[in-house]
Amino acid sequence: MTRSSSAATTSESHRAIEAVWRIESARVIAGLSRIVGDVGLAEDLAQDALIAALEQWPGSGVPANPGAWLVGTAKHRAIDLLRRHATLARKHRELARELAVAQETAPDLDATITDEEIGDDLLRLVFTACHPVLSADARVALTLRLLGGLTTDEIARAFLVPEPTVAQRIVRAKRALAAAHVPFQVPTGPELGARLSSVLQVIYLVFNEGYAATAGEDWVRPELCEDALRLGRILAGLMPDESEVHGLVALMEIQASRIRARVDPVGRPIPLLEQNRGRWDRLLIHRGLAALARAEALAGAHGGPLGPYALQAAIAACHARARTPEETEWARIVALYDVLAQLSPSPVVELNRAVAVAMAYGPAAGLELVDTLTAEPILAHYHLLPTVRGDLLAKLDRPQEARVEFERAAAMARNARERAFLLERAAACTPE
Repeated sequence: MTRSSSAATTSESHRAIEAVWRIESARVIAGLSRIVGDVGLAEDLAQDALIAALEQWPGSGVPANPGAWLVGTAKHRAIDLLRRHATLARKHRELARELAVAQETAPDLDATITDEEIGDDLLRLVFTACHPVLSADARVALTLRLLGGLTTDEIARAFLVPEPTVAQRIVRAKRALAAAHVPFQVPTGPELGARLSSVLQVIYLVFNEGYAATAGEDWVRPELCEDALRLGRILAGLMPDESEVHGLVALMEIQASRIRARVDPVGRPIPLLEQNRGRWDRLLIHRGLAALARAEALAGAHGGPLGPYALQAAIAACHARARTPEETEWARIVALYDVLAQLSPSPVVELNRAVAVAMAYGPAAGLELVDTLTAEPILAHYHLLPTVRGDLLAKLDRPQEARVEFERAAAMARNARERAFLLERAAACTPE
């Protein structure tokens, strides 16, 4: 074999290993976390197994069960580590017995790991990575690292922050979990609801950063939406009886269906009502509507109302079902926002409700509601408030006032594409 062909083979092997790692890393880390009781240590052991794969697989080939190979290699390293810590002798014996059983059934190592065990470990890892003891930024970074399989560099590029910043967030998050003695377990009882809310928030934060980037040159980042959807679908499989989990998945599926229609060929934003609905992904819409139906059925079975994510999914479904903007059931959307505002009151919800009111009952009715929100402190630097106000003023044939609002919105916007779009709207309000 020539040097060039050998290099090509190695490069192909590394690409295959990267693909395997993206798929299997969360399972490997989850299983090791249960064994060693420390998420940071579990990731270190998993990384050791990855390095071993990079060294061995180019020569030996990718194993038939790469995930099992990684788990087995990481467990060997865990045993070596525990042997060096006399205080963990009991764990050492347990792992040694577990490894002995696995070796008896080799090469089918994954036969010793049941789907139920993998699912339980993954669920524990989800709740650990999203623990409220961590800041929101740390939860997002750690979740993408441990469960999404993203590298520190990939996370940094996705959120437009320096790589050392992300690395520090992850390191500090692991230390915080260890210092707080956070147990590697799924919460139960009253704590489950609050902790699940944190998990859903993290996943939706990731999705929203892909759906409408807060900063940078790109208006959408589909890869982040895909990462969030993958995490949401995994969670729905692990918690099939939780209505809000399916509600979040439904919301993300339906919103993700519009990704291709949200920008023009040069990346310029396209508002919802101007999008080519023929470019909406009907498969994602179908999946979203099915997830919404599941959320509604579970809520009904438990005798409770729909949660905030399921309600937002129901609103998104109104758009998905309308073949044209004119067919949108705006009155139903207003009614859904009424319920959402009671369940999860916030000025942002009220602003979205005002937009729906304007579409259902006219721009004057919407503007009246928007004007009541101008003194809300939480919206003081929220660029969508002057954006909405500018749009309604333009519809009421008040172009000079609309121009001022669009310029204010552009000054607040951090995303370059959105800022340029708002300035275009401002310029369009100026008489020639």
